[in-house]
Amino acid sequence: MTRIFPTLASFSLMLMAAALALGFSIGDLYTTPPDPAALAWRGRHMLTGVAAALAVVLVESIAVTYFIGTSRWCKEVTETYRLPPADLAESTRLKRRTFPWCVLGMLTVVAVGALGAASDPGTGRANTADMAPVHQIASLAGFCVVAWTYFQVWLNMAANQDVIARIVAQVQRIRAERGLDAPPVAAATDPG
Repeated sequence: MTRIFPTLASFSLMLMAAALALGFSIGDLYTTPPDPAALAWRGRHMLTGVAAALAVVLVESIAVTYFIGTSRWCKEVTETYRLPPADLAESTRLKRRTFPWCVLGMLTVVAVGALGAASDPGTGRANTADMAPVHQIASLAGFCVVAWTYFQVWLNMAANQDVIARIVAQVQRIRAERGLDAPPVAAATDPG
C-alpha cells in the first residue's frame, strides 16, 4: 500500500491543481452580462473541482479502509499466536493517529467547494464577487492541507508496514518452531 497510495494521492493532487489552474483562468464572471467564454470556463472549473473533491475523498477513504483492515489483521494474528501486545498497540495507535488526518483532508475539500459555491454568481445571491478571493485563497491553502494530510498518512502507512513485518517475522518463527511449515510428505504412488 505504501507504493499504491502515493500514486493515488498524486492523481488527486493533479486534479486539484487542474481545478486551481482552471479557476484562476476563468476571467471576470461578475460583469453584466457575463462573458460566455468565462461561463464555459466556469463550468469546466466546477466539474474538475467536483472530480478533484471526489478523488480526495476516495484516497482518504482508501487510507481509512487500509488501517481498519490491517489493524483487525494484527489483532487476530496477535490473539491467535499469543504474541506480545506491543505491536498490536502500535498498529492501533497508528490507526487512531491517521484517522484525523483523513477527516481533515475530506473536510478541507468540502470547505473549498462550499466557498466556491458561495462565490458563484449563478446562484443569484448578492456579494458573490466578495467571496471569490476567499475561495481562491482557500483553494490554495486547501491544496497544501490535503498534500500535508497525504504525507502524514503515507508516513503512518510506512510505520504500519514495519509493524506488520515484525508480526509476520514472529509468526514465521513460531510456525518453524512448531514444525507447521514443514514441506508436505510426498504421497505414495501406486505403480499398478
